[in-house]
This record gives sequence, structure tokens and C-alpha cells, in this order.
Amino acid sequence: MGSYCVCRLENCVMRHPRLPAIDVIVCVVLLLQGASAQAQTTDPVPVGQPPSTHGKPPEVAPIFEQPGVLTPRGHFVLEPSMQYSYASNNRVSVIGYTIIPAVVVGLVDIRQVLRSTVTAAFSARYGITNRLEVEARIPYVYRYDDVVSRPLATAATQDEVVYSARGSGIGDLEFGARYQLNDGGLDSPFYIGTLRFKTRTGRDPFEVVTDCVQNCSSSTATTGLPLELPTGSGFYSVQAGLTTLVPSDPAVFFGSLTYLYNVQRDNVSRNVLNGQQEFLGTIRPGAVLGFNIGMGLALNERSSFSVGYDHASVGPIKLNGDTLPGSVRSTLATLLVGYSYRLSNRSTMNFSIGAGLTTDTPGLTLTLRVPVTF
Repeated sequence: MGSYCVCRLENCVMRHPRLPAIDVIVCVVLLLQGASAQAQTTDPVPVGQPPSTHGKPPEVAPIFEQPGVLTPRGHFVLEPSMQYSYASNNRVSVIGYTIIPAVVVGLVDIRQVLRSTVTAAFSARYGITNRLEVEARIPYVYRYDDVVSRPLATAATQDEVVYSARGSGIGDLEFGARYQLNDGGLDSPFYIGTLRFKTRTGRDPFEVVTDCVQNCSSSTATTGLPLELPTGSGFYSVQAGLTTLVPSDPAVFFGSLTYLYNVQRDNVSRNVLNGQQEFLGTIRPGAVLGFNIGMGLALNERSSFSVGYDHASVGPIKLNGDTLPGSVRSTLATLLVGYSYRLSNRSTMNFSIGAGLTTDTPGLTLTLRVPVTF
């Protein structure tokens, strides 16, 4: 009987079609016992337990500028992206005097400033080690601003566009590096240090022509606004930060703390009408202290969802050592919601929506990223 069960059951039945039923049952039992013994010699595979992520940060849908997952050693990640931001702000100008509260004698001018920016960028990341990656980013910027006004206390019956400007071109190139400081794991957080350097390759605000004859502060016949919008900030910047990711199955909590320092420029002059220049002096933009927090949640094997809050405090601008008139500390606050879908083993589509919570923040920000790993 044992010789019958050396082969598979179907072979036994085929060779012995008249095999008694009791022999078939015994053969099945022997085969099951052999399979059980073979299974006991191998390591048991836990059921329902996720794969170990020891040493590697968990993947979440990216909604901030810095990705939360480092590039593996020897791999490239090419990431084309597209971002659209829209800002709208109402400004009221009163030229006159008040006799009693709520009664104004003079001109009340209400203006709506509309600002849209489209940024197409191409980023490349390379994993030097499993803990260190470097990055380069090339943006192309297209901007357009419009100012719509309707003066009150006059015979105006419709809005009119009193100012319109456009600008497009290469933006400021960026270079960065990220390093994972610890091993981390399922029950311990991951810490990632970041360092970023921004150039001023884009057309800065001092290179475009400003609508002034000689001196913008004393000119009354011109607007003092740029005739073409810049595509860069005009200053070198260095940003350092620390990112933390805390796995808590099935969610991942993450947050960052960053500090951006803008390098001052000396002997700055801006272009005005008739090919002339106006000397400004030494300009130093304020530093930016920011933080963000968020949570990522895996919906299934291919998609994940993230929600977060981004906050930045921007210092005032200084001109020749003194605070520029009208320049104050401003606060940027954005509520972000993101979604990530894995298209294949190499590519992922990430989409995020940002809503501005302060008047200085763009009211709407849409970002689409498609990273591809090689």
C-alpha cells in the first residue's frame, strides 16, 4: 500500500483504477500526513501581519514640499509636477475725511487684487545610501496678476481692470539633501534631517521694469508697479529642517520643523522707465520659521490618504538696516488634503488640495506629482 502512495494520489488512481475505496482513503490520509510534516519543517508564515518596515520610513501621500520616504540606494526618482495657486484680496482706499462715524466725505476706492501662479517643475532624486538621498529641482513659472477696481462716490457703473501684468520663465533652481538619522521601526519614530539651497536663477523683482520715471517714492504720474512679473525671489536661501514620522498602524503621523534664511544683497538697484535705474541699497528679507503636522492613512494596497496643516511665519524686510515702511511680520497658514494612488510598481500619482487660512496665504493651491522610480 505504501508503494501506491509514493506517487501523487491521481497517479495512484490512474494506475490502479480498481483500487478499493478503503485503500484510496488510506492513501489520502498518508499524503496529508506527509504534507503536514513537510510544512512543519518550514518556518511558519504569520497571517494578517504586515511586512516589517524596520529601517525604512513608511510611505504616505506627500502633501508638503519634502517627501517622507527616502530613495533606496542606487535608485533614481524622476518627478514631474504641476502646481496652481490662486490668491484674491480686497483692498479699500479712502481719500477724504470723516465728519461723523460712518459718513465719509471724499473718494472711497475698492480694489480686488487677483493673482494666479502656475509652476511646472521637474525634480530628480538619487539614493546614495539607504539613509542618504540628494535632490535637484528645476521649476518653470507662469504668473499673471490683475487688479479690478470700481471707485465709489462717482458715476462709475462697472468694474474696470486698472492693472494687468504677466511673467513667465525659469524659476529658482533648488538643490537639497535628506538623511535618515535613526533606524526607526513599527513602534519607534523615524527622524530625517533636511538641507535645501535655493539659487536666484529666475528673473528677480529688481530686473523687471517698474512703472516709475526716476524715483518711485516721489513719482505721482505712475503706479510704481512692475510692468512684467518676476519668476524668482531675487535672493539666495538656505533651509534646514527636521522631519519626524511616527508609524501607528494603520495610520502614520508626520511633522516637520524648518528654518529658512535669506542671504542679503548689497548695492541693489531696480530698473525703471526710460532705461534708468533707481538705487535702493542693502536689502535683507526676513527669515521664515515654519512647521507642519499631518496624518497619513492607507486605504488599500494601492492608495493612501493624507491630511495636514502647514504654517510659516515670515519676518519683515529690512532696507539699509531699517525695517522697510509697510513691511510687517506675516503668517501663512494652509490646510492640505492629499491622495496617492500607485499606478505601477515604479510610478505613483499624488494629488493635493490646499486651502489658505489667512489673507496672506493663497486661497487655493492644487498640486499634482507623478514620481517614477528607476
